Amino acid sequence: MTYSGIGIAMGVVALAATLVLSGVTLNQFVRRKLALSNVLLAGYLGIQLVLALSLDPDLRANLVAIGRLAYAAAIINALVVVFINPLRVDRVPDRFPTILQDFIVIGLLLVVATFVFHDKLLTTSAVSAVVIGFALQDTLGNAFAGLAIQSEKPFNIGHWIRVGDFEGRVAEVTWRATKLRTKTGNFVVVPNNIVSKEAITNYSEPAAPTRLEVEVGASYLAAPNVVKSAIAEALSHCTRALKAPAPDILLVGFADSAITYRARFWVDDYERDEAARDEVRTAVYYAFQRHGIEIPWPIQVQYERSWKEPDLGEQLQERERLLAGVDLFAMLGHDERRAIAAEMTSRVYGNSEAIVRQGEPGQSMFIVGSGQVAVVLEPDKRHVATIDRGGYFGEMSLLTGEPRSATVVARGDALVIEIDAELFRKLAVTHPHAIEQIGIAAMSRRGELDSVKKAAQGTAVAEAPASFISRMRKFLRL
Repeated sequence: MTYSGIGIAMGVVALAATLVLSGVTLNQFVRRKLALSNVLLAGYLGIQLVLALSLDPDLRANLVAIGRLAYAAAIINALVVVFINPLRVDRVPDRFPTILQDFIVIGLLLVVATFVFHDKLLTTSAVSAVVIGFALQDTLGNAFAGLAIQSEKPFNIGHWIRVGDFEGRVAEVTWRATKLRTKTGNFVVVPNNIVSKEAITNYSEPAAPTRLEVEVGASYLAAPNVVKSAIAEALSHCTRALKAPAPDILLVGFADSAITYRARFWVDDYERDEAARDEVRTAVYYAFQRHGIEIPWPIQVQYERSWKEPDLGEQLQERERLLAGVDLFAMLGHDERRAIAAEMTSRVYGNSEAIVRQGEPGQSMFIVGSGQVAVVLEPDKRHVATIDRGGYFGEMSLLTGEPRSATVVARGDALVIEIDAELFRKLAVTHPHAIEQIGIAAMSRRGELDSVKKAAQGTAVAEAPASFISRMRKFLRL
C-alpha cells in the first residue's frame, strides 16, 4: 500500500470513529467539538487524494505538513473532548470548562507540531491559526480575560453574582463572554474583558446562605425591647428566613418620626431575596398590630382626620354575644360572661401565620372573631378541620395546661379572641360553680372526640370525668 493509501485509510478510520462518537453521545458540547474534528479529517482526506497526483516536490512537502497537522489537530481535539467530558450526560465538567479544554487542545497541538513533526514555522503558524480561529471565534482580549476568570475561579456555574450593573445566576462562561440569567428570566451576556475589569460580588460564596436586611420604624412610645421581641416573633413565622444562622435585630437610629430598627436574617437562595423581604415586612406588620406597636406616618406628610373613639360598650356587647354562641359558655349567666368578655384580648393574624403550634406549652384558648383558621397535624401538615367565626380551640390548654395538640394557622386575615388561665383563676374566686360547668362542657366535647378516635383507631382511652376535673382544679389552683 502506498503512502497516500495508508494516509487515506488512517483518515477514513479516524473519521468513522468520530462520526460514531457523534452519534452515540448525548452531550451537545461533545457533538460540536467532534464536528470540528470531522471537518479537519475531511480536509486531511482531501489532501491525501491530491497527493496521489503528480505534484511539484515543494508543493507536495507543504501539503504533507499541512495534512499531518490537520490530522493531529483532529485526533487531539477528539481525544481531549471524549476523555474529559461525559458522553451520556449533557453537561461540561466544572473543573474543565470550555475555555480550558480549548487551551489544552491548542497547547498539545503546538507541542506536537514543534517537537514531533519539526515543521517549518510558517506552516505550523498557518495551520495553528486555522485551528485557533475555529476554537476562539472572538478577540484575544476576551479570550485571555476568559482564561483568567477560569484560572482564578471568582465564581462557578450556578453561582449568583453581581458584575457592575448586572446581576444574575451564572449559566455559562465561554471564550468571549459570561452569560447571566436574571431574576426576570432573561439572559445578560457580559463580555469577559468587562467582567475582568469590574468588581465581582459573589452571593453564593463562601457559603450559600446570604444575609438580608429589612428596616422598619416604630413609635417612640414603644420600648425597644418590646419592639425587638415583636420583630423576632415575626421572623419566626417566616419560612424563607433561616433559623441558623440565627437572625438578629438592631436599633440603628432615632429618626424624625420613628425609632428605626434593622432586622437581619439569612436566606439560602439569593434569587428569592425580594420574596423573602416581602414575607418579613408582612409578618412585621401583623406582629406590630398584635402587640399594639405603631408604625408612625412620615413626618413630611401632613394629614388631618376626625378620630372616632371606639365604642367600648359596643365592643363588650359584641364579645358577650360571641361568648353566648360558644357551647362552653352558653350555660353561664350574663354577669359571668360579661366578666370574661371584659378581660378577653383581641389578636390579628395574617394568612398562613401560626396562632398556636403543636407540642408547644399553652395556658389559653381562642375564639374565632372573624375569618377562618385551619387545624393541621404535624409533621405532615395534614389538615383536619376548619374553624369559622364563633368556633373555638385550645380549651384543654386553658383548663389543664396541656401542650397544644395541633397547629392552628390563619386562613386569610383572622381575628381571634384569647382567654388565658389567669382570667379563669380570677373568675373562680367569685364564680367557682361556673368554672366547673365549663370544665364539664369541655370534658363532654373531649369525650365526643375520643369516641371518634376510638372508632377510627380502636386505641383511644377516655379519661374519667373525675380525673379531668381534678387536673383542672390543680392547674387553676382552685
